[in-house]
Amino acid sequence: MEYTFREIEKKWRDYWKENKTYKVKTDSSKPKCYVLDMFPYPSGAGLHVGHPLGYIATDIYSRFKRLKGFNVLHPMGYDAYGLPAEQYAIQTGQHPAKTTDENIKRYREQLDNIGFSFDWSREVRTCDPSYYKWTQWIFIQLFHSWYNNKTKKAEYIETLISELAKNGNQNIEAATELEDIIDANTWNAWNEKEQQSFLLNYRLAYLSETTVNWCPELGTVLANEEVKDGLSERGGHPVEKKLMKQWSLRISAYADRLLQDLDTIDWTDALKESQKNWIGKSVGASLVFDINQHDENIEVFTTRPDTIFGVTFMVLAPEHELVAKITTTEQKQKVESYIEKTKHRSERERMADAKTVSGAFTGAYVMHPFTNEQVPVWIADYVLAGYGTGAVMAVPGGDQRDWAFAKHFDLPIVATVEGGDMNEAANDDKEAVVINSDFLNGMKAKDAIKAAINKLEEKNIGKGAVNFRLRDAIFSRQRYWGEPFPIYYKDDIPYTLNESELPLELPEVDKYLPTETGDAPLARAKNWKTKEGYLLETDTMPGWAGSSWYYLRYMDPNNETAMVSEESVNYWKQ
Repeated sequence: MEYTFREIEKKWRDYWKENKTYKVKTDSSKPKCYVLDMFPYPSGAGLHVGHPLGYIATDIYSRFKRLKGFNVLHPMGYDAYGLPAEQYAIQTGQHPAKTTDENIKRYREQLDNIGFSFDWSREVRTCDPSYYKWTQWIFIQLFHSWYNNKTKKAEYIETLISELAKNGNQNIEAATELEDIIDANTWNAWNEKEQQSFLLNYRLAYLSETTVNWCPELGTVLANEEVKDGLSERGGHPVEKKLMKQWSLRISAYADRLLQDLDTIDWTDALKESQKNWIGKSVGASLVFDINQHDENIEVFTTRPDTIFGVTFMVLAPEHELVAKITTTEQKQKVESYIEKTKHRSERERMADAKTVSGAFTGAYVMHPFTNEQVPVWIADYVLAGYGTGAVMAVPGGDQRDWAFAKHFDLPIVATVEGGDMNEAANDDKEAVVINSDFLNGMKAKDAIKAAINKLEEKNIGKGAVNFRLRDAIFSRQRYWGEPFPIYYKDDIPYTLNESELPLELPEVDKYLPTETGDAPLARAKNWKTKEGYLLETDTMPGWAGSSWYYLRYMDPNNETAMVSEESVNYWKQ
């Protein structure tokens, strides 16, 4: 007997749809199981083989759990914002919403044809205003929060303001790079603009000058993952490093908690180790080197302050803010040429490429804090602006990359511990005895680290410090097809819209390109202002803004008063 699969499968697909077979409700009489898939980005090409590869596995598991009597939540939706739809809109003139909707219809047809047991009543789309209303709401909560290092959690900004009004910030322990200490009188004497500007140093969502991956052809900032071999993943256009004012999220505040909480989750040791390396906790010292003939100094972080007497040169990241200021006239052409050459390389390439040695001498010198010797300042792309301070005190006797640099440019190499051959390689043995290091001589490296930190603090030129590789997440994109920020500007200071004004929907624009002056596409919109006349933010959020919390919305997709109810979370969490 012939198996007429087309008729049979259509019959059951229609039956499942008509009877809402896979629609799920809260049912405390059954054990529950939430099976989550990574939702797809609906491109014009339709599903690729990787989609069903994963979805078939989770669908089998979902059906198995249902047959075992579980109340199974198995939802699906669409990661609908992003650069591909915008690029297509630029090429064709069609609104990204139209092409995205057409792509979603195609995806749905393909997913249905495969016969997946999704609960389509819970579908979410990140470009739907009823969804991104809550993405904007989350941003507002972050903007109005600061991270209290005493309580190890975020708190509303009002608690910070109250403390500033009473005692200034001398007793505040917050996640911030701000070092200025103010008293209550100073805070209370400031006007609104001064106070709001100061608070940006503490907010979890904040504006700052940041080095970004800038793609002139696409007219937008790209994430590290969107850059390969110095080119944009989308279109293969040149990408360069550029200093721009951007929204960032202060994820670095959570570095220690992220590290500690790895012990509480059931992951493999290999995965935990990769996360630890990503967070990158380092314990050492922060110290400063005064720049000759300049008022500024260069701050560095090092895990080996015991090697301070082995410093024979200083290296700055090519993007470091001091490079232009300290470079001499004689070296300017070489430095600028090197910066132009390296700005197209991604951070990942620069970190991975240990074989290529390159750099340029700035012509400037710093003074060694203990010996008062003149130490030359170079730039090199193996130093990253976003890691630590963007500066390295180079110890070629104890660090292999510094050693290779010194060998290449014929710079002095001083051994700081016994053993090893400086002609062959650096020696970073912490168990070895310290040499050529004044008051540290004769100590084991581990003891010398403590002694060096004590001396730095005694001379008031440094202190013990903890550093993390994890950096704050850049949250701005100069694109049209993304969530608008619920932000307006008054006297150049950002303020949030009232929650009652959400969602702030995308405006119509004549083109989906940056303006002729380089502003983001939203600057093309007519009357992109609040009802009071204040200009709204023209950048949009990155694609991962809405795709970072969709798993929560699936639990309560039609809630109009909250992103997700506490009851739904308490029921579905596992």
